[in-house]
Amino acid sequence: MRQVTVTEHLLLHQKESPMATGRFTSLLNELILSAKIISREVNKAGLVDVLGLTGEINVQGEAVRKLDEYANSVLIHRMQRAGVLCAIGSEENADLVEIPDHLPKGDYILIFDPLDGSTNIDANVNVGTIFSILKRKEKSECSARLCEVLQKGAEQVAAGYFLYGTSTMMVYTTGRGVHGFTLDPSVGEFLLSHPDIKTPEKGKIYSVNEGYWHYWDEATREVVDYFKNPALNGRGKPYSQRYIGSLVADFHRNLLYGGIFLYPADMQDPKKPKGKLRLMCEASPLAFICREAGGASSDGERDILDIEPSELHERVPLFIGSKKDVAMVEEIYRKHKR
Repeated sequence: MRQVTVTEHLLLHQKESPMATGRFTSLLNELILSAKIISREVNKAGLVDVLGLTGEINVQGEAVRKLDEYANSVLIHRMQRAGVLCAIGSEENADLVEIPDHLPKGDYILIFDPLDGSTNIDANVNVGTIFSILKRKEKSECSARLCEVLQKGAEQVAAGYFLYGTSTMMVYTTGRGVHGFTLDPSVGEFLLSHPDIKTPEKGKIYSVNEGYWHYWDEATREVVDYFKNPALNGRGKPYSQRYIGSLVADFHRNLLYGGIFLYPADMQDPKKPKGKLRLMCEASPLAFICREAGGASSDGERDILDIEPSELHERVPLFIGSKKDVAMVEEIYRKHKR
């Protein structure tokens, strides 16, 4: 059977859309090249000096790992020179990364988490790069201002992630379904391996760190109990608990098998009153992918894609996965607010 490369797939979809231009395809190709470079370093991490901490603390107050810093610098260096962006936002940088004046600019905005799950990298656990692509609403030759970047997830023009594991995968959507590609190292190309991904309407897996049980409110505890209790969840048996602690890895597994990932607000933890996950570089892009695959996302009350961000690094509770499972979470939260 003839294998379709990601570039061929991009060009095909570009032809199907009368509004598409080669600049968007160029943007994704630069992202793909960056991911190949990062994948190469991840795959030999134990052999080179990219494990462990740098000794620095990032804008989130977290210790920076060497591979985090490497992935971030690769993405910024390559994407600044892509000629199609007017602003870059990274989980690792406090402010927007501007495109230098001497470099060409475009209308697209890129937000990313350079290496999600990197706290697990020393244990050889799957990690990934999550990205969100937005478009500037007004044309300008200058770099975009923060107010232009703070768009709700429903306005994304594309989103995706690269998963670095037993194989390197790219999963992305432009609002026309979700497609997965696997990197063939023998030819250096991402090949279509998971066309038109659809997630089950009701899942069988729940993913949450139950170690935070005592930080949760009663509604959140009832949500988790629903998935564990065969008398409540309609399956006749508990959902299986699967939690890697790497968002992109947990999300990818649940996307394929069906289930729900939960990172609620930690009401009694002063560091995470709104949870740990970032709206713009983690929750929104995964929510866009999930919706296009037939799933849903919520902060417990609202669709993640409908939330208007007020700051670049805004955090948000996240419940994401199979549509009926997310609907049940919202139903339980509504009941507790009456």
